[in-house]
Order: sequence, then C-alpha cells, then structure tokens
Amino acid sequence: MAEINIAGIMRAGAYSPNHIGNDAAIFNAVADQLRKRGCIVNIYSEEQFNNGQVNEPVIINMCREMKSIQRLQQLEDESVLVINSGYGIENCTRERMTRILVGSNIPYPESLIVNTDESVKGALKDAAFSQCWIKRGDFHAMHKEDVSYVRHPEEAQEVLQEYFLRGIKRAVINRHLVGDLIKFYGVQGTPFFFWFYPFDEGHSKYGHEAINGKSKGIEFDRQHMRDICQRASEVLDVKIYGGDCIVSPDGDIRIIDFNDWPSFAPCRQEAAPYIAKCILTTIKDHTSK
Repeated sequence: MAEINIAGIMRAGAYSPNHIGNDAAIFNAVADQLRKRGCIVNIYSEEQFNNGQVNEPVIINMCREMKSIQRLQQLEDESVLVINSGYGIENCTRERMTRILVGSNIPYPESLIVNTDESVKGALKDAAFSQCWIKRGDFHAMHKEDVSYVRHPEEAQEVLQEYFLRGIKRAVINRHLVGDLIKFYGVQGTPFFFWFYPFDEGHSKYGHEAINGKSKGIEFDRQHMRDICQRASEVLDVKIYGGDCIVSPDGDIRIIDFNDWPSFAPCRQEAAPYIAKCILTTIKDHTSK
C-alpha cells in the first residue's frame, strides 16, 4: 500500500469539558496505532485547521467548532476523506440527532422540539411529561447548563427562559426515563463494543448520572443494545462513537445521547487498535472507488 498521509485534528479544549486529557489521550493513542501501521500522521489544532494549515488527503478529527465542521464538510464535498464525517458530527447536535433517530425508528425517548421563547407548560401537560430533560438543540453540550433535569412543567418553562436569555433559540425536551443508565463506546465495522454503568464507576462529565443513580442490574439483551447503537452510528454517519442509553425495568433499551468520537476513557487501550483498523479500512474503500 502507498504511503498514507493523515492529518489529525484535535478537539478544542472548550469542547472537552472535564475531559481534555482523556480526549487527547485516545486521539494520540489512535495516531500511534496508525504510525505503527506505516502511516504518517501530523497533529493539528482546530485553530491551525481553520487557518488553512492542513493539506493531507485524509483527515481524522475530533472537531466540534461550527467553523471546523463547515470546513470539514466543504473538504468532503471536494473528495477529501474525513473521519468522522463533518456531516456526521453535525448530525450529533441535539435537534438533528433527535429527528434522525426518531425518523429511523431507533429507540429514543418521547421528545418535544421547541423554541426557547415559547410557552411549553400546556404541551408538556398534554403529553403527560412531568420529569424531563431539556437540552440545547443547536449544538453539542459545552456547559453543565446545556443539559437540565426538571421535575415539572413550570420548572421546564423557567429553564427554557434561561436558555433564551443565553442566546439558545431551540431546545429538545426528552421525557425522563426510569431505569439503569449505561454508557457505551463503539467502532463501526469492527467487533469493538464496550459498555458500563457510569454512576457505579464514578464516571461523570456534569454529574447528571446521579439522577438515575446506582444501577439495579436490570437484565437486558446485550446484542440488541449493540445492534441499536450500530444502527444509530450508521444513520447518523458516525464511525467512531459513544453515548448513553437507559434500560427500563422491563429491559427495554433507548438511546438518550449519541456522540462523535468520545474519550473512550475506560477502554482507551482496547479501543485504539480497532479505531485505527476502522480508519484504514475506510481509507482502502475510499481509494478503491
């Protein structure tokens, strides 16, 4: 195989809340795996990327800045290979993700998509939403306040007003699901899939895991969960992924969050070779077209 030149674009620190070190660690581990397989991997910041300093024909990235995502999409349209796709990264923003997963019949909480300046108390009461989660709809969560747990429609209205005052125009409201919270990591097209109970392991970004609390060990179909997550990765166009799901007391599984290239913090060393394999397979498929 001809020498492969790859640009690796790190995630800007503002988009790695409480996980800057973990995000950098998995990215560097994957770059090392690719170098062991004969690739040349040059690492750049998002700022360097947006300043036009990247010219490699293959880009692997953890980008989250909107300017970066738009630039990735432009390069993809010009036949540059981008992993994860800039379009896939945008698909993981909350409103787009909700519409795509629901439209693709991926198990997901009942949801409302609203403007933050509208009255929602009536709609929530009509839908029998009491406890629910309000999430900024326009982008990935950057702050703890971008994802809010509320206990009744009146509190939901107050939180939406706060979002509006912060300049967030759209929000997704998910019904709160009772059950075991599970965090998962996967790599499309490979056998790699890892899951665990984040609250039990003390793994947290914003502390929201405490709402569902300690797992009860509810029985569920592991293969079915993996299949749901793989399907979600395909419809969202995200090859390297992670997220969260809830297992109900009856064993039903619903995805509540899905992320492009997460930290893989509890399984970094195991995941890195599979991520590298996925990247190399995608490069091979791309060059053979």
